[in-house]
Formats: sequence, structure tokens, C-alpha cells
Amino acid sequence: MSVNAYQRYKDAQYSTASPEQLLLMLYEGAIKYARQAQEEMREKNIEGANNKLKKTGDIISELMVSLDMEQGGEIARNLYNLYDYMSRRLIQANIRKDPGLVDEVITLLTSLKESWEEVIGRVRSQVIQNAGGLNLEG
Repeated sequence: MSVNAYQRYKDAQYSTASPEQLLLMLYEGAIKYARQAQEEMREKNIEGANNKLKKTGDIISELMVSLDMEQGGEIARNLYNLYDYMSRRLIQANIRKDPGLVDEVITLLTSLKESWEEVIGRVRSQVIQNAGGLNLEG
């Protein structure tokens, strides 16, 4: 029963999240699965590593297809190329069973997530200031 309640909670969390929150959740999920894949590799669990790398790759694919290439212009193209690079590195990591290659992807994902967090924070702060509210960050 508690598993079902937890799943309902998680489903509600995703369905009520803003686009910005969903983006950060995707990054968090990809990082989580990539770290789990590394652990599976270290434990020589080939099937487990493969499954976690596939999940990481699926999330990166979702990030790729969510890009608006028309409105995003050069930034969207650069992100697409970076996501494509990460996907290829995950495939190489899976073939070679190399946790170091996964580490490279984790570093890139973490950097992007932190950058998005900063951008989202700045935009929220600007919206509050423009609305005549208080600057809660300072």
C-alpha cells in the first residue's frame, strides 16, 4: 500500500511541476541513473549497468527532442550537439564498461543542471522585481 502511495506522490509531483522544474528533474534523473550505472560497472553487473545507461540515454534523448530549434537558435543547436555527444559517450561506456566515460557525462550533466538552476533563479528574481515584489535573494 505504501508503494502505491509513494507512486501517486511521484506522479503528482511530475504532473504539477513547472516546465523549469521538469527540466531540472530530467537532469537529476539522468545524473542519478548514470551514477548507478557506474556502481553497477564497478560491481561487474553488466545487465544492471546496461539498464541504467539505457535509462540515462533515454533521458538525454528526451532533452534532445524537447529543444525548440527554431526559437532556441544557436543555443538549442549547441545543446543538441552536446546531448548527442553525451549519448555517444554513453554508448561507448556501455561497450567498454568504462565508468570513466560515464563520469564525463555526469560532469557535463551536472554543469548544465547548475547553469539552468542559475538561469531559472535569475529569471524568477527578475519577475519578482518587475512585479514590484521583494528581492528574496539579497
